[in-house]
Amino acid sequence: MTEPGFTSFQPSLTEENIALLVQTFYGRAREDELLGPVFNAAVADWDHHLAQLTDFWSSMMLKTGRYNGRPMRPHLVLPLTGAHFDRWLLLFEPTVREIFDKDVADAINLRARRIADSFEMGVATTRGEIARPRHSV
Repeated sequence: MTEPGFTSFQPSLTEENIALLVQTFYGRAREDELLGPVFNAAVADWDHHLAQLTDFWSSMMLKTGRYNGRPMRPHLVLPLTGAHFDRWLLLFEPTVREIFDKDVADAINLRARRIADSFEMGVATTRGEIARPRHSV
């Protein structure tokens, strides 16, 4: 669910801006002291990975259907904690606000919070733990 009144026909919601978001955010995340070591150890081909992430966000926000993967699966084996999801959002949300108009940024950030909760709960479940949504409530 997105914000009331949001449609995919927003002037700032373009393929170019989605690609800019992915490039900018993951450039920052790769340099981050908490996220960088995890991402850099897990991703062998950054060009391929960034293309997949661009397809993912294009599918999420523009309904292009370009992403056909299973995004949670690779995250389940990573040494992620709640702090990683918190930091991901701490870096992601302001990056989104730099690139997109307010309505679009709000919709993307809401989706990102739901994704963070879903992944965090999925990781916890694979470890035999129980986690509640913390970011999208």
